[in-house]
Amino acid sequence: MATPLQKRKLMGEINVVPMIDIMLVLLVVFMITAPLLTQGIEVDLPKADAKPIETPPEHDPLVLSVDADGNFYINAGSGKEDPQTGAEIVRRIGIVLGEKPDTPMFVKADRAVPYGNVVGAMVVLQQAGAQNIGFITDPLDSYPIPE
Repeated sequence: MATPLQKRKLMGEINVVPMIDIMLVLLVVFMITAPLLTQGIEVDLPKADAKPIETPPEHDPLVLSVDADGNFYINAGSGKEDPQTGAEIVRRIGIVLGEKPDTPMFVKADRAVPYGNVVGAMVVLQQAGAQNIGFITDPLDSYPIPE
């Protein structure tokens, strides 16, 4: 005698627990990697008492960093880069300014860098065609303001 086949009741809902597990793993990965994306070159910035500069979101600023050894780095690329020569920086910034002439330009120099190297960074930006150049500093904490 044949046994009747038992029909299993079909599940009418989707199990979302595996999807939640994957989403939590992705959240942890993004939380760990997000701070690494914005750090770039390690520079000990000088302090200044100035208001932050607001840049429109459609214009990402171009930052020329000068480390404590006087090496130049530029953020017009992906990842941490090797030091750039003045000619290479002029070429790369010229390309950026050719596409977007109103790109904001900033110099981010370590406080231990001699003034002459900072001026050299400004000259490189001007040779590339930059019109307005700003400086990036840390907020003023306890430095006395000269009178």
